[in-house]
Amino acid sequence: MTERDPGDFTRPSADDDSETIESSASGTDDFDADDSGLDTSSDPGDFETSSSSGTREKNFDSMGTDPRGTDRGIGTLSAAEGLRIGEQEDETHLQAYVTADNREDVRVGKYLLVGYPDGEKLFCRICALEYRQEYRVDDATEIHSKRAMRREDIDEADYKLMADLKPVAVLYEDGGELKRRMTDRVPKPKSVVREASDKAEIKTGLKMPAEGVFLGHLSVGGEKVRTAAEPPTIDYRLKDDYDDGDPLVFRHTLVAGGTGSGKTHGAKNMLRQFLSAERRYEMDDGASRRAAVVQFDPQDEYAQMHDDNPDVTAEDERRWESEGVAHGGHDETKAFVPKVKESSYAADHHRAEQVEFTIPFSMVKRRPWLVAGASLNDNQYNALRHLLDRFFEQYGDAGTYEQFVNYIDDPALREELDENGRVHEATYDAVKRRAISSAFYSVFDRDARPITDQIESFVRSGQLSVVPTYHLNDSRATEVVVLALASLLVDEKLSNDPEHTRIKETPLVVGMDEAHNFLTDAESVQARKVITKFTEAAKQGRKERLGLFLITQDPQDIAEPVFKQVNTTVVLNLGDEDAIKSVNIPSELEGKVPYMEKGQMVVYSPDNSEPVEIIGLSKCVTKHGRE
Repeated sequence: MTERDPGDFTRPSADDDSETIESSASGTDDFDADDSGLDTSSDPGDFETSSSSGTREKNFDSMGTDPRGTDRGIGTLSAAEGLRIGEQEDETHLQAYVTADNREDVRVGKYLLVGYPDGEKLFCRICALEYRQEYRVDDATEIHSKRAMRREDIDEADYKLMADLKPVAVLYEDGGELKRRMTDRVPKPKSVVREASDKAEIKTGLKMPAEGVFLGHLSVGGEKVRTAAEPPTIDYRLKDDYDDGDPLVFRHTLVAGGTGSGKTHGAKNMLRQFLSAERRYEMDDGASRRAAVVQFDPQDEYAQMHDDNPDVTAEDERRWESEGVAHGGHDETKAFVPKVKESSYAADHHRAEQVEFTIPFSMVKRRPWLVAGASLNDNQYNALRHLLDRFFEQYGDAGTYEQFVNYIDDPALREELDENGRVHEATYDAVKRRAISSAFYSVFDRDARPITDQIESFVRSGQLSVVPTYHLNDSRATEVVVLALASLLVDEKLSNDPEHTRIKETPLVVGMDEAHNFLTDAESVQARKVITKFTEAAKQGRKERLGLFLITQDPQDIAEPVFKQVNTTVVLNLGDEDAIKSVNIPSELEGKVPYMEKGQMVVYSPDNSEPVEIIGLSKCVTKHGRE
């Protein structure tokens, strides 16, 4: 018997021992072949054998490749490239294999859960998706491309879809209560990965409060996250109680969005929540009061909040009531209209009560920078203060702007101050040129009741006081009106000896649309005084129950000291790169901002939740838009 190489799989030749041939034939009964040898015309992938008439045909049962049971998730964790949880983000590596049936449903940004053996769960988010070759085949060839172009579907079996996961928190039970902690353990390989679909798990995982001021619904890629609960959506709210610190409304909010992004629509819906009849805030005197909202309105849109939205249906109202969303026109809305020379206010687009007022020149006594202009230097500003002090000593609080102009137009006063070295004549002339302005003539002491005599009506718990400035044609006059009123509110809030106790004792939200026009960083004395004042107001807001609600399309122009005090940033669509960079949201959300549709928002509020994407209500809860 000839010794055969174990690796030799050729048929024995005629010269081989007959016993070898015979034993070989009987030992390979399952794969009989005819005398002519193997059939070389068969397809290489065809494993059916042909039989001669004398050969017994064999039948085999087919074996299924799918395991028994029902899939419990979208895939499993893969340890092919390691599973790692680290203290730093770049030290963490988690990947999941997504099964073929689930690949159409996965999206970057979706929230997932991975179980631990002891019942704890890793709450995570898909941060990247990647197709990889299942086999080592080069599919960038002509023949592969031709085949793909002639087919209508893709053979998913040739590829595997891998999802990179970003851990957010570990969820665990403590005394029957679901809690979260930082990610401190790695899950097991092949652990099942499933989509987060329980409202409590998602809210806990994202550190979202159960109660508070409604902003919108949690979303991913512009689609609302849905659960099995009723309602299926997940409401996003801002903390508004004292259990975990101060309500976030008093830690300030910035709403940033470009034209057509839904910025004003969203701002109205948010402000309406602050005015809810049930929402109250504790004050130092022990009383709980509703907030007063003063909204500066350059486009004359917010007084419409007095009226119902005619497009709202009964079904809309039922849905909002089930979610605790305040809606409907706010009856306690007044439009406080600044009386400015040669400007008239016409309002046929809302039914709010209109109250005229003027800015008395006496307000300048404590705020000299209101007439400082944009180009006075420190030396000139000190001269202006000296002139104002002397003027009010002589004329008292009843002194008017016109009297002040006549006062500083006196050559004898100029000469006196120059001779005694108090104010140099060149400095005096510079102050005079800037303090005498047609804008100041237009604003101060017009034929209307001074705002300082109307504080009891202007600031009232539960009331929305809108100050429209659209009818003012002079930007300098607009600036004086807005800054005079805003600084009055801030000064009274921060004062230990306020002139108007109503302001001091009322929770107050100061809303400022186009805030970049008033709180910009600049080198002038006036700008520095304004920024210093509002920065201090922002710092003290928590204690004094003062909240700033800033709305802008140019967030990069708001002074950094003020910006730093903002705790909640709501970002809608922005197309300007500098604007996007300035809002300081996480990079994974920053890239979505230029592509967000109307009403889509990113909320970055570190003391409230993880950074999230939400969708505001498609309808305004009050009237919005001109017919």
